[in-house]
Amino acid sequence: MMTDIPHDVLLMAPVMANLLERLEGDFRLHRLYEQDDPHAYLAEHGGAITALVTRGDVGVATPVLEQLPQLGLIAVFGVGTDGIDLDYARRHGIAVTITSGALTEDVADMALGLLLATARQLCHYDRFVRAGRWLQEAPGLTTRVSGKRLGIFGMGNIGRAIAQRAAGFDMRIQYASRRRHSSLPYAYYPDLPALARESDFLIVAVAGGKETAGLVDKAVFDALPNHALVINIARGSVVNQPDLIAALQSGAIAGAGLDVYADEPQVPAALLAMEQVVLQPHVGSGTHETRQKMSDIVFANVSAFFNREPLPHAIE
Repeated sequence: MMTDIPHDVLLMAPVMANLLERLEGDFRLHRLYEQDDPHAYLAEHGGAITALVTRGDVGVATPVLEQLPQLGLIAVFGVGTDGIDLDYARRHGIAVTITSGALTEDVADMALGLLLATARQLCHYDRFVRAGRWLQEAPGLTTRVSGKRLGIFGMGNIGRAIAQRAAGFDMRIQYASRRRHSSLPYAYYPDLPALARESDFLIVAVAGGKETAGLVDKAVFDALPNHALVINIARGSVVNQPDLIAALQSGAIAGAGLDVYADEPQVPAALLAMEQVVLQPHVGSGTHETRQKMSDIVFANVSAFFNREPLPHAIE
């Protein structure tokens, strides 16, 4: 049974059709992304809105929050909170929920997929065959994945799932993170460049946000061996993109597999032109199964808020 909290929900960006239908069916839904003048719309309706739904790749700007004086919940479709001013939310008593756990397996799968595609040049040789080049020339050699040294930057749920998969390739797994996890059997490096020096492949799996912005930079690329590959399935903000491009152009590293970028959906022309780079459009969690689970979690969080129940996926 719903309480007397006004059931006005602000939707920042399009979501899956079934989630949209459920939100519209139970709440008074305001689609900000459809408004010609969002500021004017919030000036008229913002006072009634008590919950907000956004995507991890969209977030919500602080000026928008400032027009929502009754807001009590930000429900994120995803796990990224780098587009949200969490300090503002805490100061104003706004709970933030994410779809934690829902996308771990898919994103870990994408990390290994990008690693294999980049090392074995799968996309390049697909184009090679389709262009008829195999009829005229022999394909070159690629890089083995099995048995190599894998550095993982970030050992949360996704980092651990990547490590579990990499173990099946007999890789030597090591990691850097804010702290050592005594329950893990992998070598720990408190210093990211030190991890890079001992890695054939570096997978970026750390959370985005102010604390990690730009941490994978020139110093890290210089520390990596020249044959190393960098895989990023975390957030584009974690990698200094100009430094990455420079490292690829100079041969400081051999290639990269990217699902995320600094200014999505804008991808620099320099990256588009590079054969040694495999590019994906931020679809690490893009499976039917996971997106449905994420939708269910968002709806559960919003429903719990209006029912004054504990939020199942709140962050601190």
